[in-house]
Amino acid sequence: MSKISVLAPSFLPATAVLEITYKCNHNCLFCSCPWEAPKSKFTKEKELSIEEWKNIISILMEKGIVNIAFSGGEPLMKKGLEELIEFASNLNARHIETSDGQLTETIKPPNIYVISNGGLMNEKFLDLCQKHNVMLSMSLPGLKTYNYHTKSGTPENILHWFAEAKKREISTTVNITATKVNLFELYETISNALIAGADFLLLNRFLPGGRGLKHRDELFLNKDETNKALEIAEEVLLKANRKGSVGTELPLCLIDKKDYRNLKIGTQCSAGKDFFVIDPSGYIRACNHSEHRLAHFNEYEKLKTYEYWNKFVMRNYLPEMCKTCQYRFVCDGGCREAAHICGGNINSPDPLFKII
Repeated sequence: MSKISVLAPSFLPATAVLEITYKCNHNCLFCSCPWEAPKSKFTKEKELSIEEWKNIISILMEKGIVNIAFSGGEPLMKKGLEELIEFASNLNARHIETSDGQLTETIKPPNIYVISNGGLMNEKFLDLCQKHNVMLSMSLPGLKTYNYHTKSGTPENILHWFAEAKKREISTTVNITATKVNLFELYETISNALIAGADFLLLNRFLPGGRGLKHRDELFLNKDETNKALEIAEEVLLKANRKGSVGTELPLCLIDKKDYRNLKIGTQCSAGKDFFVIDPSGYIRACNHSEHRLAHFNEYEKLKTYEYWNKFVMRNYLPEMCKTCQYRFVCDGGCREAAHICGGNINSPDPLFKII
């Protein structure tokens, strides 16, 4: 591969999360979709058509986005998802990477991800994922507590589809939201997913937002419970020789153990820097947890003038209590959007500080 010096085509982050529908076949207690919040002011405006999404994906490729994640709601409820995957897989993106200290450019299709609850998974869709090297994430919020958390389906169904994906050599991630209710079976939940065939663990701590605001007291983990969840995940991953990560950043000062080997723990927010979100109606948000709509994608260049967007880009959101902390250059004090939702401001303390 020739080594060249290249410039990114635009200011947009390399990963776009496309929330292609508001619809979902589950009613998860922990759901953070802002349109599901009690008395939500986040209106469900008209969903974009498949043709409109194709146009957006084409522009994203031109602007240097190399990772496309289809989400929702539940993406498999969007008629035409398969068509969008076919379309995106036949486009080319500029993959800019570092090699031996220099930037290199490769022209190839984008990396495609589908983030699903797995309840509507089927053989035909798995065949499509296999054909286009789609990376598939499915949710498993417990075994005995699965139906309690989701109000739909069974864990056996999800484990079945992990096994079927494994047969097709599809790269899969098990997405587990850890709550106060399912913590007692977290070891077994992770283990069963990996045994069934999941390649990677994405461990999310429950964060208040969306429908989850109604269940905050019931589901939210305190500091000790959060650290227990991390220790359990690390133990299982070590035994299984697998890797995993925590999906939402944690305050570094509240992590008891700092040397996890197989579980990667993020302490800095990636929103606006590594990824951004386009909602079902075409509006850009900095993060999927965010209740704050910014510019419509048709006017994405205006993002550069939005103070809220720039707070993420420039890390201008540290809580006052963190500004003199020894970790302030490598930690953002926890999830900024959860802090905003619970504290009323983007620089409020992470809710974990209030329930230590």
